[in-house]
Amino acid sequence: MIINSNIPALNTLNQLNKNNKALTSSMEKLSSGQRINKAADDAAGLAISEKMEAQIRGLDQASRNSQDGISLIQTAEGALDETHSILQRMRELSVQSANGTNTDKDRESLQKEFGELTKEIDGIAKNTQFNKKNLLDGSFKESIQVGANADQNFDIDINRMDSTKLLSKEKPTLGITNVEATDNFDDGDYTISISKNEDDDPYLHLTGGEFDLGRTVSSSESHIDWNRVAGETQTLLANFNYEDLKEGELNLSVNNGEVTVDNKENTFITDQEEAENTISIIDDAIETVSSERSKLGAYQNRLEHTISNLNNSSENLSSAESRVRDVDMAQEMMEQTRASTLAQASQSMLAQANQQPQQVLQLLQ
Repeated sequence: MIINSNIPALNTLNQLNKNNKALTSSMEKLSSGQRINKAADDAAGLAISEKMEAQIRGLDQASRNSQDGISLIQTAEGALDETHSILQRMRELSVQSANGTNTDKDRESLQKEFGELTKEIDGIAKNTQFNKKNLLDGSFKESIQVGANADQNFDIDINRMDSTKLLSKEKPTLGITNVEATDNFDDGDYTISISKNEDDDPYLHLTGGEFDLGRTVSSSESHIDWNRVAGETQTLLANFNYEDLKEGELNLSVNNGEVTVDNKENTFITDQEEAENTISIIDDAIETVSSERSKLGAYQNRLEHTISNLNNSSENLSSAESRVRDVDMAQEMMEQTRASTLAQASQSMLAQANQQPQQVLQLLQ
């Protein structure tokens, strides 16, 4: 009989440690509800689960993004609904003004309301915002992230909806002939050009110096609007002050130019003929707003389907991720009960194994 090494006790202690480890692991899984709590539990399963988790969270955020997009669209569409109402009232005023029984003073009274309604259309276009972004001034062209991955975007483009856009019959055009320039510069270079942009809006392109054309612009402005009444001769006075130029002046005269006056200034109902023309213009404006609202409605319907698809994808992916990561509570309870029973049995056997060396004392009596 050996007393220096209690082999039965060592074997029992080893089993006790294993059972306690299994019991601890089982209790950790039951308390967290997850089968994988650390990489050691299942390294491959953890990697798969984390990738799925990233996709799930991305899908959920994309769904919220899409809901924000719908809120934005509803804001714009609600403003256009009011614009529609204003245009209907303006048409009503135009029809009333076109009636031959009205006097000039009657039409002047109608024109006052008509003018205020025109200003309100501009106010709606200028002030309609979502999260401090203007929606109806023609500047809103944004993308909404509607997917969990890069480049999964939905583009929203809202057209300009002010009175200039709605109540202008023709696009501005520009035709210029007989451009003359005189200068008294002794040396140096300067450039002035007249061109059209892609929307056929007339622009005057200027290089250097300060220029006065009804207002002062600095040399940092590469383009300025140049709209004047047809038939008039306009003179541009440009003063240059450069180190390599002596101070002087340049006179640019443009004759026989074709310039379209902003049509919103011509949308009046102060006489019968103007009122009849305005009815046609407002009909076109109503159609334009209807078209824009239809486009916004299509955007909203698409985003609603996008949200539905995102939610379905998130649900299915969550189910798959759960099968990889989550613990089966019933099965783990069985494992916990087994490990607990074995641990208690190991403790009892270890106590008995520790009593064996004491039997040597009986031999010494």
